[in-house]
Amino acid sequence: MKIFRKILLILLILIIVACGLMFILGYSVYSSALKKKPLLTRIEEVTSDEHYTSFDNLSEDYRNAVIAVEDHRFYDHGAVDPIGIARALWVNVTNWELQEGGSTITQQVAKNVVFSQEETLSRKLGEILAAYDIEKNYSKNEILALYVNTCYFGEGYYGIYDASMGYYNKEPKDLNLDEASMLAGVPNAPSAYAPTVNPDLAKKRQEHVLEKMVENGYISQSEASAL
Repeated sequence: MKIFRKILLILLILIIVACGLMFILGYSVYSSALKKKPLLTRIEEVTSDEHYTSFDNLSEDYRNAVIAVEDHRFYDHGAVDPIGIARALWVNVTNWELQEGGSTITQQVAKNVVFSQEETLSRKLGEILAAYDIEKNYSKNEILALYVNTCYFGEGYYGIYDASMGYYNKEPKDLNLDEASMLAGVPNAPSAYAPTVNPDLAKKRQEHVLEKMVENGYISQSEASAL
């Protein structure tokens, strides 16, 4: 019994040390990025763009589609979603492949605004710290708008305004369910899901978005089947 307790104590100490080292690594990467340009300055540069689209100027269908497919618990969790991470781990382990990442919309904003797209452990840790700062300074609606304005949609379109105008010749507030669900699926893999690049793959991705919208109560099955 004493040996078992000692083993548990050693494991606990190792976990604490590992967490401490991870925090230091993440903080180092994040602070280095902020020295180059502060977080608020970075975000002000995004929001001051002439084509920046605010939350109120996004169609309801588009907002719902993005939340459904990217982070359906967006309004219920903080910067990081432990449930989402656990679910992603379970899906990836049971399917023996990387199918889900577990990142929240806020973490993706941090990646788009503060860091490069390079997938490294240190960058991921820094991304989490940045996400907490973003949640402290901006509302959920503002964060959602930041996300869709910093996504790449393929064909050289950065941000939802350019994508909406480029693909459908209409502003984001006028996107219907068909268009909204299509664009919501593109940023996951723009080179594959851009509707002008591979229509079949784009359609399959759109069907996945619609399934998520049905699953989360945004639309009915009949509305999804009609598209």
